[in-house]
Amino acid sequence: MHRMFVGLAIGALLTTTSPAIRVSAIKQTQPTNARASGGQEKKQIADSQTKPAVAGTQDPKDKIQLQARLVSMTVTVSDPLGRFVTGLEKRNFEVFDDGVRQEITHFSDDDAPLTLGIIYDVSGSMGDLTSRSFQTLRRFFDSSHQDDEYFIIAFNDRARLVQDFTTSPSEIMSRVIFVKAKGSTALYDGVYLGIEKARQGRHQKKALLIISDGEENSSRYSGRELREMLKESDVPVYAIGISQLYAGMGTLQSLSGWSGGMTFAPADEPQTRDIYTRIALMLRHQYAIGFYPTDAASTVDWHKVRINVSAPRGLGRLSLNYKKGYRSFVK
Repeated sequence: MHRMFVGLAIGALLTTTSPAIRVSAIKQTQPTNARASGGQEKKQIADSQTKPAVAGTQDPKDKIQLQARLVSMTVTVSDPLGRFVTGLEKRNFEVFDDGVRQEITHFSDDDAPLTLGIIYDVSGSMGDLTSRSFQTLRRFFDSSHQDDEYFIIAFNDRARLVQDFTTSPSEIMSRVIFVKAKGSTALYDGVYLGIEKARQGRHQKKALLIISDGEENSSRYSGRELREMLKESDVPVYAIGISQLYAGMGTLQSLSGWSGGMTFAPADEPQTRDIYTRIALMLRHQYAIGFYPTDAASTVDWHKVRINVSAPRGLGRLSLNYKKGYRSFVK
């Protein structure tokens, strides 16, 4: 079943030769621009809700928002050919919390720098794939934001920080490129440690990138503990499944799904290089959508979130990827 799913996903993911609507022919080195397709001028949306209320003139609605907590979602939008769509505006989105429509109070599509943790598998199950997969990581840095900061956590029988925060891709490449793969696989521990480290990063936008075959057999943390950590964090996980047999793809898909991220499964080295470029572009062309829940006092443990998008004419049916809920604020 996993092999069939991966094959279909890869087919959609790597379709890059068809031209986008009103966009010159590209190999997914540029996103589809929704404003070009819909004929809309670019508009910067000011977020007046973030301004502090003046004492004595506070609106009752602002008072409710101050008592609530902001729910923020990172949303990736793709067209039918798998290309990322930029240029959408706040009015193109609808957000529902447990079926109730919410007012979008925060919206941004800025190309903002991020804190990225690279969770790198150096266990014995990776074999010679370890150095080969890391070599192709250069393609990611070629397309990433110049102000991004990175750290590396390598894991085999235990997870450890091998490169602290840095903005230098060369430092990243020099760290573990010659590491010999050996030992068992503490994948869950590597991801858990990565989330904790990412929270210390200086950029508001954060993410993890797992490079692994997805096997897990040596972690101190359980899958349940990691799932709860991922569901409560604002750190989406993206994974590249490096395995000739796709072993562990289900594990990687679960980790990314719980966090609102995505899993990619390249079939060979050329596809791996292409996917690194695509992930770098994706991280630079996402939407940040925030709202204050209208039922902030709800005791429901897990709130289900649904986001709809109305596509400008000519873009076709768009696909959205985001975390499908959040933990209740009421303890």
